Amino acid sequence: MARRYDSRTTTFSPEGRLYQVEYAMEAINLAGSTVGILAEDGVILAGEKKTTSKLLDQGSQHEKLFQLDDYMFCAVAGITSDANILINKLRVSAARHTYTYGETMPVEQLVTSICDVKQGYTQFGGLRPFGVSFLIAGYDASHGFQLYHTDPSGNFSGWKAYAIGVNNNTAQQIMRQDWKEGMKLQEALELTAKVLTKTMDTASPNAEKLEFGVVEKTESGVIRYRTLSDAEVNKLMADAAPKESEEGKSAAAASS
Repeated sequence: MARRYDSRTTTFSPEGRLYQVEYAMEAINLAGSTVGILAEDGVILAGEKKTTSKLLDQGSQHEKLFQLDDYMFCAVAGITSDANILINKLRVSAARHTYTYGETMPVEQLVTSICDVKQGYTQFGGLRPFGVSFLIAGYDASHGFQLYHTDPSGNFSGWKAYAIGVNNNTAQQIMRQDWKEGMKLQEALELTAKVLTKTMDTASPNAEKLEFGVVEKTESGVIRYRTLSDAEVNKLMADAAPKESEEGKSAAAASS
């Protein structure tokens, strides 16, 4: 039955489904693990890079994290070439708002604007949905630190912690157990490292395979965006690895 209705985004199946949109969402689940966590004094996004090589120029190559303006950035899961088009739209919208009104664009308003574009590509013939999901993190004066998820259908939702990409169900389960209200940025970074250790398909996750970024409030009260250095990422992942092995041993002892 599905084969008769999955060739166009504009044709509903008898069950009321748009198969091409659902297929686009499935493409997201093949992407590298991408995690976002909201803390009291910041917000974190981290992602697994699928393209790794010692020949890559790491200074000019970005696969998962992209800065949108001084207070917002996003993580990508899906088709990166599709994401590049939408990221340019996000940056232009944020810059245009700042130029017009003299203040940073509210995070939710920016998310809504890009979801309107995504939804349009599911409604007209001759187009296909963008095969990309975003985690968008940022800060504005009205609502503080925020984390949003968008999907290819044009839906968006606000989260305290969320994961997309491969093994996202495992990641969500860990975060449901370990995330708590009032969590500080360092605790959130440690939780992010724990989640990635559990979900990545590699025995030794390190800075070569990962990107970490944060929007944080400094001790002086200044809001800033920064990417974590390779040394910081390697330390986080190394600290998370022993905890995982200890948990594994205790679980094995309990079962025996």
